[in-house]
Amino acid sequence: MFPLFGIMPSKDVASAYFKDFHLLLIGVICLATSIEKWNLHKRIALRMVMMVGVNPAWLTLGFMISTAFLSMWLSNTSTAAMVMPIVEAVAQQIISAEAEIEATQMTNFSGPTNHGLEIDGIKFQYSHKDDSCSEKNDLKEKDTPVSGYSNDARKMSGKMESEKNSEGGRYRTRRDHMMCKLMCLSITYSSTIGGLTTITGTSTNLIFAEHFNLRYPECQCINFGSWFLLSFPVAIVLLILTWIWLQWFFLGFNLKEMFKCGKTKTVKEQACANVIKEEYHKLGPMRFQEIVTLILFIIMALLWFSRDPGFVPGWSSLFSQYSGFATDSTVALSIGILFFLIPAKKLTKTAPNGEIIAFDYSPLITWKEFQSFMPWDITILVGGGFALADGCEQSGLSLWIGQQLKPLGSLPTWLIILISSLLVTSLTEVVSNPATITLLLPILAPLAEAIHVNPLYILIPSTLSTSFAFLLPISNPPNAIIFSYGHLKVIDMVKAGLGVNIVGVAVVMLGIFTWMVPMFDLHTYPSWAPEITNHTLP
Repeated sequence: MFPLFGIMPSKDVASAYFKDFHLLLIGVICLATSIEKWNLHKRIALRMVMMVGVNPAWLTLGFMISTAFLSMWLSNTSTAAMVMPIVEAVAQQIISAEAEIEATQMTNFSGPTNHGLEIDGIKFQYSHKDDSCSEKNDLKEKDTPVSGYSNDARKMSGKMESEKNSEGGRYRTRRDHMMCKLMCLSITYSSTIGGLTTITGTSTNLIFAEHFNLRYPECQCINFGSWFLLSFPVAIVLLILTWIWLQWFFLGFNLKEMFKCGKTKTVKEQACANVIKEEYHKLGPMRFQEIVTLILFIIMALLWFSRDPGFVPGWSSLFSQYSGFATDSTVALSIGILFFLIPAKKLTKTAPNGEIIAFDYSPLITWKEFQSFMPWDITILVGGGFALADGCEQSGLSLWIGQQLKPLGSLPTWLIILISSLLVTSLTEVVSNPATITLLLPILAPLAEAIHVNPLYILIPSTLSTSFAFLLPISNPPNAIIFSYGHLKVIDMVKAGLGVNIVGVAVVMLGIFTWMVPMFDLHTYPSWAPEITNHTLP
């Protein structure tokens, strides 16, 4: 509509739909396609969980760390979709293992009266020397049936109790249901938190970087390395606090059980470990394709970090006569092309004489596979956002909004940042994250200029807060994926997500007033930002 209303010519509008951002996205999707095609993501996730341990609390943390790490490089949606089947298998194995153990106990100690409490007491007495802490804590977690004359009666009473404590009789005890809720929410939250860490981790970061570099081309301060340094501490602190919050909210936070009883595995912990090891062994030894993908992944990450780290000259300084020509998309596209060129396996055929001969090779990824992974909807949405931002600039709307918001300059800076962060966090619960950041960036940047505050002071917290869509299944795709497994109700997500939202905004506020200040000299209005003066608008 911009050309029809005389705001911008069609040629300028069309050019907004393919920017540096789109080339960066193409290179990242090439990497993600190869990682998922050759199951490297599954190997990384399972290996990290095996390193952490199988205690329920530590297991949840292990899943969160591995999910967050994968989400740094893959899309949040694909990460959640990949990890959730593993989590579901582990959770169901824990539940079934406990059921088998209790059934075995009742078979060995069956009688005309209820021996449930006696059995637990005998078991604890006889095994006190070996695994007192773990057994004692395990016994506290179990719900003992009221009556049981035989093994069949035991099962029936367990089923009745399960139906009372959970929906539809899917869970043996209420604690089992709480454990499933905890694991589900830990996956969606950690996939979102991991995406905060890198510019390529989520589309909102990419949109911010492209919009900021277009609006302030003289800054050259937002790149892969600088973004990682500012957001990594936020992600680490938020991940740990989210783990503590979810653990306390659903299962309670028993420090004694976690730290004093970790050496002795309970039956359910052993069952859980077996499931994870079995899934890992199914992958077999690391294949050539996985090794090559991992090498290219490491090279891409190192080139991103070392292009212009800020504290030392990067490799881009070798091309000083072409300053600003090489960007993160240069690296992404250069490495991305290699995935189409490096052979993954030979294609063979049988000759008439019975001899098997190689006639061609298959690359790590094909164009058809790349197309199936490429989020074209996000590409067009982001292009529309860039066109909208250009239209706001050309028409003078951005300048008008900035002048209208000038009275906000009388408020303390911290309050303005808090209000904008809370506004963004609330809006992103019902509007997609890319649409939220696309809508608000053309408003928040003029606001910062109007009140004479470093634009990064407001834009960085707002960009990070855009990802805090934790409340509803519709807030983002990972939420919808874990909700589809049927363990959660909407009210569960609202209660747990509200706490994570509050913690997230608090951590961002902490970061913007501590380690981010010296990184970008946030207390000074920069020379690369325009000076706003009152004048007649067009």
